Order: sequence, then structure tokens, then C-alpha cells
Amino acid sequence: MISRRLFLKLTAAAGALGLSGGTYATLVEPMLSPRLRRYDIHPKRWPSDLALSIAVVADLHSCKPWMDLPRIEKIVEQTNALGADMVVLLGDFITGHRFVTGPVEAADWSRALAQLKAPLGVHAVLGNHDWWQDAEAMRRQSGPTFVRLALEKVGIPVYENDVTKLTKDGRSFWLAGLGDQIAFAPAFRRGESPRRGVDDLDGTLAKVPAGEPLVLMAHEPDVMARIDDRVSLLLSGHTHGGQVRLFGWSPIVPSRFGNRYAYGHVRERCDLIVSGGLGCSIMPIRFGMPPEILLVTVSA
Repeated sequence: MISRRLFLKLTAAAGALGLSGGTYATLVEPMLSPRLRRYDIHPKRWPSDLALSIAVVADLHSCKPWMDLPRIEKIVEQTNALGADMVVLLGDFITGHRFVTGPVEAADWSRALAQLKAPLGVHAVLGNHDWWQDAEAMRRQSGPTFVRLALEKVGIPVYENDVTKLTKDGRSFWLAGLGDQIAFAPAFRRGESPRRGVDDLDGTLAKVPAGEPLVLMAHEPDVMARIDDRVSLLLSGHTHGGQVRLFGWSPIVPSRFGNRYAYGHVRERCDLIVSGGLGCSIMPIRFGMPPEILLVTVSA
């Protein structure tokens, strides 16, 4: 149940949105059951004898009351029902906003995610909040984060500039996961980059033999600007589609490229799919961008 204090905070957040649907955007849409969004992708240089289905779960931002344990368990059930060849988890398992009644413990949400099932496995990368909300990792300026440890404890591999070779129906392909691109909070000391990550794109791609089909997981889609034709498909989250999306446009997008990689299917150097995600960041607001799970089918 939402307390009076939290309700007053949420009402203020709705007013700040400045839209007639502010109350809906704050108290209704973020809590909707996830919709299923399907994409049928035909990447360049994808082998004709490989058809692949991928369930995409991004940006849970677990917390009470918005993304509590029963809701996560229902998302797991909905994802399993898709019968995808594999499941990818694209980071931001924990929340980064203050409008909560309490946390969902890592041991609990990770145990729920451990119930995800797919023939080619469940695979994860971390997001920026999985770093930023870990005070010890921020102090050390290095991992592992408690989110990574929680996932690995229940048997879900976390990719940080790592790759693995998978096979379906006798045809092999590669899955890679990039370390988070903005893992460390802003640093304002002279001579330092305002954002530092743990990503190594060149090192990651070098682990895949030339010409092999490659699916890359990266929490932030901005890496798309640095991708070359070694990548067949890039899967990202992070933006939440801006959380507010009107007529295909988002007024605020956490990306250096604005709406260019805000949401959906983009084809440039490779095919990119950006999930609208499930939870909320900064404020518990969604308008025109309901929570979603993706089913991406890939074929020649």
C-alpha cells in the first residue's frame, strides 16, 4: 500500500510533469502489466540457415511498490511463456530514484530471475544503476558489484566485455556483452572524463572470429555510433524510450544522441533494438511508453 507521504511525493511529481495526464503517468502507466513488443529483424550478413528468437528483459529497476517481487515473478512467467531460444537481461536491475516504499533485496529478485528458462540460456549485462547504487564499488572504482554477484550466485552469467559461442540446429553464432559505458558517476576533477565506463568494445569484438554472426548486448545504445559491420544485431535498454513519448518523440532521453537511439528499431552500421524497459529511473513516470517485454526474431 502507498503511504500518505509517498502519495504526496508522487502527486508533486505528477504536477511537475506538466501534462493533463500527469496523475495517470505517475500512478497508472508505470504499474501496467508489460505489453509484448515483437520485432522481426533481418540483419546484414546473417546466415540463411539460422533462425533465432530472443526474449529481451530490460531495466527492471526493482523496488517497492513499482517493481516488487510478485510483479517480477509475473514478468518471469510472461517471458517464459514466449518460448524464445534465449533470454537476455539488459541491466539496471535496481532502482535509482527516491520515490519508493522500500527495496527488493538482491537475493529475492535474483532468485526470481533464476526461474527464467530458455534452450540457449539466460544471459545478462549490467547497467549504470547497478554500478551507481553500489557504494562500495563506487569507492573502489571497480567491481564486482553486488548485482553481478547476486546474478552469478543463481547461475545467470554476467558479461563484461565477454563473449560466448552458442549453437542452434547445428549452426553457431556468438553472443557478446559489453561492460557498462557510464559505470562510474561523474568526475569533475580537471583532466578526467565526465563519465567513465568499464566498456572495451574493440577488445570484446576481437574475441569473435571475423565474419561470424554476432549479437551484442550493451545497456546504453550510444555505442551504436562506434559499431562496425562485425556486429549483426545490437540489443540495448537504458533509455526507457524517454519514459514520456509523444507521437514517436521523447522530450528527454538519457543519450548523447537525443532521439536518434531513444527507442525501437534503428538500422545504421548494424541493426539496433532499444527496449522501452519495465521500470522507471529518476522519477516513477511513464506516459505513452508502457512497460514492455520484447520478442526479437532474427533471420536472413
